[in-house]
Amino acid sequence: MSGQSLLVPGEITPVRSVPGNIRRPEYVGKPAPTPYTGPEVQDTDTVERMRIAGRIAAQAMEEAAKHIAPGVTTDQLDKVAHDFMVDHGAYPSTLGYRGFPKSLCTSLNEVICHGIPDSTVLRDGDIVNLDVTAYINGVHGDNNATYLCGDVDEESRLLVERTRESLNRAIKAVKPGRQINVIGRVIESYAKRFGYGVVRDFTGHGINTSFHSGLIIPHYDSPHATTVMQPGMTFTIEPMLTLGTHEYDMWEDGWTVVTKDRKRTAQFEHTLVVTETGAEILTLP
Repeated sequence: MSGQSLLVPGEITPVRSVPGNIRRPEYVGKPAPTPYTGPEVQDTDTVERMRIAGRIAAQAMEEAAKHIAPGVTTDQLDKVAHDFMVDHGAYPSTLGYRGFPKSLCTSLNEVICHGIPDSTVLRDGDIVNLDVTAYINGVHGDNNATYLCGDVDEESRLLVERTRESLNRAIKAVKPGRQINVIGRVIESYAKRFGYGVVRDFTGHGINTSFHSGLIIPHYDSPHATTVMQPGMTFTIEPMLTLGTHEYDMWEDGWTVVTKDRKRTAQFEHTLVVTETGAEILTLP
């Protein structure tokens, strides 16, 4: 694995502005969102609006990823994604969510998830996850992917490649009538082939008009995830695999989650809707 030094918090720039004509999620300016009490199965109109939100999120992530290179700061990546979303009439869902100060999450190397974009400079050999969610027409679309920065060591490249494959396999396991835990069973069994850890305490989630509906999608074989999938259910799958332990520490910022052994970790995510025969990915560019 890369012998690079561990990450430390950088400086966070002021909150970026969003034009007043762009609709905000209800939680902006509040300490927490109002708990979701609606259905997990969405009607066709909601799903169609989620396709639009998902497409914008996927395109914003792609646009930011084009700028990944040694010497670029994570704050610069945030600006690219932020500008893309607002230019397309969408609100960056993370901005103001429970006080989160930026428009996407940038999680480098040992950061499992929820890294805050700041003055941190990307280095040759880093791996960096971009997690982008867009809110438009009253719904959210959420996706993330891990990218290589410059010349990345073989162990890290394989981790990224296999984490992407674990998501692909999990999506293929989605079928109406099956329990949610089949998703985690597929991810965990694949990850174990390579001795990877599977993060347990951060999961996929229901998503619709709510950023996080309350539905939990574990990435390991949980005996409690017995909810049966139905056509029209919308949720994310976002496996986080590690080169070592699945245990973690939290930075003092209350957001940045790092592996306890500081070994590298990768993540991929799509928003899905369950169909009559399987799953449709809603976060395609």
